[in-house]
Amino acid sequence: MKLYYSPGACSLSPHIALREAGLPFELVLASTKTKQLADGTDFLTINSKGSVPVLELDNGERLTEGPAIVQYIADQAPDKQLAPANGSWQRYRLQEWLNFITSELHKGFSPLFNPATPDEARTQSRAKLGERLAWVNAQLAGKQFLLGEQFSVADAYLFTVTNWGQYVGVDVSGLAHLVALRARVAARPAVQAAMKAEGLLG
Repeated sequence: MKLYYSPGACSLSPHIALREAGLPFELVLASTKTKQLADGTDFLTINSKGSVPVLELDNGERLTEGPAIVQYIADQAPDKQLAPANGSWQRYRLQEWLNFITSELHKGFSPLFNPATPDEARTQSRAKLGERLAWVNAQLAGKQFLLGEQFSVADAYLFTVTNWGQYVGVDVSGLAHLVALRARVAARPAVQAAMKAEGLLG
């Protein structure tokens, strides 16, 4: 398998999932700015949406969109329990979290990374993200992870997205349960390995 990624982008989430699952894979750096790979290949020929992540299987099939990719990865290594069993109530809970993270948090950060976003819109985006993150924090009371005691691919996605706060002025330091979850995820060997591979840790 190949994972097309950009350092620190949302592709960090499936990168973590691949390492947690113990699956063999190759990392391929894709610039989301120039839309080119290191060898000069036009990234738009890999994903016409021009975004990471892309998971390419050995048979040439490609899957895009992080929430779909991480569930595929989890299902390739069921013994690692990165996602509840397909068809179970807990699997739908996982999908509920993945959808919330992608639509309410991930997309909420997008205007803050766009230099053209007016200051007033930035202020509104930060305020809305603050409300949503406070809600997540409340859901984490009494839990180790989003689904309870078991780490899942949703935790890797939440960790990835909340990492961006430090770069765009979204402070989560007052959200104790979220801070604690982030620390638990950051300490995992697979997470450390993924971040080192992307140049995010020394």
